[in-house]
Amino acid sequence: MEEMERGTSPIRLTALVRVDSKGRVTIPQTIREALGIDVGMTVAVIADTDKREILLTPVSPDVTKLYEIIVELADVPGAIAKLTSKLAEHGVDIIASKCASIIRTEIGNCTIVGDFSRVKTDLDTLRRELEMLDVVRHVKIKQLTGTMTQL
Repeated sequence: MEEMERGTSPIRLTALVRVDSKGRVTIPQTIREALGIDVGMTVAVIADTDKREILLTPVSPDVTKLYEIIVELADVPGAIAKLTSKLAEHGVDIIASKCASIIRTEIGNCTIVGDFSRVKTDLDTLRRELEMLDVVRHVKIKQLTGTMTQL
């Protein structure tokens, strides 16, 4: 059963689907159409095992340099803004992100999937610059491929 929620915010679509014997799920047609997901298109899958959540994000066919950035940072107001501003400064186009408080007012975590097609800085320099931010504790950057990677 699909459900549409309309209001002043973007449309939110929900559906219950079953997992088949091969572990596959079918994304309902209305959701595929709303998100522009076509046959053969790449979809980034991010699983949060602690929260038991899966984030599916369609990836534009012209995106060729997808990277995952995992950041441990201080859980303070403005921390995410500082992080994303530095990524924007280097030309990272954020495709998907999931940030959460790990220990309230102390430690947070962000997982970001970004298009690095326009990034001119090498990965080590970008990682070091991110870690120099006063709110960032640790950064891990790795290229996404068609295979599963563990966070």
